[in-house]
Amino acid sequence: MHDGLKTHMKSNRTKQAARSPSNVNRSQAVKARGAQNQYERYIELARAEAMNGNSVEAENYYQHAEHYLRCATASEHPARAGS
Repeated sequence: MHDGLKTHMKSNRTKQAARSPSNVNRSQAVKARGAQNQYERYIELARAEAMNGNSVEAENYYQHAEHYLRCATASEHPARAGS
């Protein structure tokens, strides 16, 4: 590898590392939205199974929904996640 290319790649990594804190916040927001979407999806699936009389599948989906609700809540309130 040429010295100029090595320097260029190192420079890009340094710039990227300097920008990473804002990416962390953005990443947490994306995860929270994704968790909220998954929560809503599993709630809908659970309700559909409950209406079809399949209580075991409904409970399974409700448990999945609860997991994603906890993920979304933890993303919104990171200080409360450890308590």
